[in-house]
Amino acid sequence: MSVAIGCVVPHPPILVPEVGRENLNRIQATVKGIKELTREIAKMQPETLVFISPHSPAFSDAIAIKVDPELEGSLTQFGASSISFKARNDLKLVEEILAEAQAFNIPTFTLSKKLRFEFKFSTELDHGILVPLYYLRRELDIPLVSLSISYLSYYKHYSLGVAIQNASDRLNRRVAFIASGDLSHRLTPEAPGGYSPRGREFDHLVKDLLERAAFKDLLVIDKSLIEEAGECGLRSIIALVGAFNGYQVDSRVLSYEGPFGVGYLIALIRPLERDENRDFLKFLTEIRCAERKELREKESAPVRLAREAVEKYIREGKIIKPSEDLPDYLHKRRAGAFVSIKKEGTLRGCIGTTALTQPNLACEIIRNAIHSATRDPRFWPIEPSELSDLVYSVDILEEPEEIPDESYLDPREYGVIVESKGRTGLLLPDLEGVNTVEEQVAIARKKAGIPLEEPVKLYRFKVTRYR
Repeated sequence: MSVAIGCVVPHPPILVPEVGRENLNRIQATVKGIKELTREIAKMQPETLVFISPHSPAFSDAIAIKVDPELEGSLTQFGASSISFKARNDLKLVEEILAEAQAFNIPTFTLSKKLRFEFKFSTELDHGILVPLYYLRRELDIPLVSLSISYLSYYKHYSLGVAIQNASDRLNRRVAFIASGDLSHRLTPEAPGGYSPRGREFDHLVKDLLERAAFKDLLVIDKSLIEEAGECGLRSIIALVGAFNGYQVDSRVLSYEGPFGVGYLIALIRPLERDENRDFLKFLTEIRCAERKELREKESAPVRLAREAVEKYIREGKIIKPSEDLPDYLHKRRAGAFVSIKKEGTLRGCIGTTALTQPNLACEIIRNAIHSATRDPRFWPIEPSELSDLVYSVDILEEPEEIPDESYLDPREYGVIVESKGRTGLLLPDLEGVNTVEEQVAIARKKAGIPLEEPVKLYRFKVTRYR
């Protein structure tokens, strides 16, 4: 196997003496651990270091990979301008990883200096890479590959690890895979993410699972525990263990501590013999298939209609007609409707109508579902390969009523419409991340292009949400 060694490393800039100075004494276990890890990696004589970091530019719907021939970065922002690195990018391996990612239907985005000014993001190596590289460069001066995590699912990140395994094997490239990431940021009341007693629970669980190489259990950690922990490293770790899919491994934790309220864990993984019982990609695929089947079996009539409309149009370019066996209210009622489409938990399209445009609600849903999939200006049109990953919801609107002021609003119960000088902005109720009336109205104003100081008419409405 070409992924010769893998490791989990934290990335606090204070781990670099020129940054940490006297604080370095408080993380001596981590210093000792990373020095030991560096020696172990050097023994394996890798040809390329593959990094995945949560601090490279991260996208909600794609894994980013740097494609410039030379990679560079410095710790100037942490007061250590003297610490900088340049390295050759292993473009052959990058090319193979991109090809394997495509085979696994993992969306990717290539980062280059040419795009830096257009999209206003940095293409330099981030501290998630530079901190461990500070130690690794003492023993190794070899090419790098730089990947980011994304907000795609754990399944996609594990698949990315498998893609890296396949790409390395294809090139017969001896690789050290470094998963950069800290654990909980909520270990103490002074922690940067605030305090949660579940932070330490999360860290101890991850540490135990890595020590036992219980990677299957790592993939199904309770989501509420992950949320409470406030971590930044789990997706990196999941990609790492994916690179050892189908293998027995020697997995060891070298150190763990959390003196600043953030969990710093160092671990290494070495592949042993092949073992089909450790093909956890099959396990994850089975889980996904079961979840999709359950979702389809439970979906409401409006959602099923929206999904079928999108699938027929994307695959065949045809618009379905409402079937006779739909519930009566879809045939007989007229109302505005919004169709929202999500992929991997992230919005992929949402378009709807408040005014009636179709003969009945069924036709309204069909039209808006197709437009959500193909005409939402924020997104590219949906591709056939995405259809199995999509989740739909349908909001059917009640008649809006004008209200005198914002005190009549509740973002959980009511949607809002703002109107001024022919411009109209609408926001549905009960949206993730919209917790106050002020936020709700501000977003609706922004959608309409109405300045905050400009007077508006306000309308509220209720919806029935179908899933």
